[in-house]
Amino acid sequence: MRHGDKIKNLSRTASHRKALLSNLANQLIGHKRVVTTLAKARALRVYVEPLITKAKENTTHQRRVVFSYLQDKEAVNELFGNVATKVAGRPGGYTRIIKLGTRVGDNADTAMIELVDFNEIYGKGKGEAKEAARKTRRGGSRKKAGAAKDEGAKEAKVQEETKAEE
Repeated sequence: MRHGDKIKNLSRTASHRKALLSNLANQLIGHKRVVTTLAKARALRVYVEPLITKAKENTTHQRRVVFSYLQDKEAVNELFGNVATKVAGRPGGYTRIIKLGTRVGDNADTAMIELVDFNEIYGKGKGEAKEAARKTRRGGSRKKAGAAKDEGAKEAKVQEETKAEE
């Protein structure tokens, strides 16, 4: 029975599985998409999405935690640099899995896993670096109220001019 067994073993030992997912995650971060089997893509999604969430908070601790998973400085820099800025406004769901069919040699189901914000065909500019709204204690309401008063005054002038012309 497999009660409570949530991890996908991929027919590998723990160390082999850890190395496989680490290498796939490095390639995904570097190339923005990877073609692999469907089972590996699904396991990679569970592995890499928490790392991308950690990359949104750029602290030394988070970098060390992510490095313990990836073991590659270039991948960590890419993740905390380009990838984190692109996914800043996205609350989750950073990857997309697209099924490609079966592989010729062994009839395995293949899939492409990619980072959602780096695909120009599907995204069409939707998820481009939405910055989080900055919270300030300054009174920004005066500016908005003043703009509303200016618009009201302009409308009143236009109405007076139309009455004078009649």
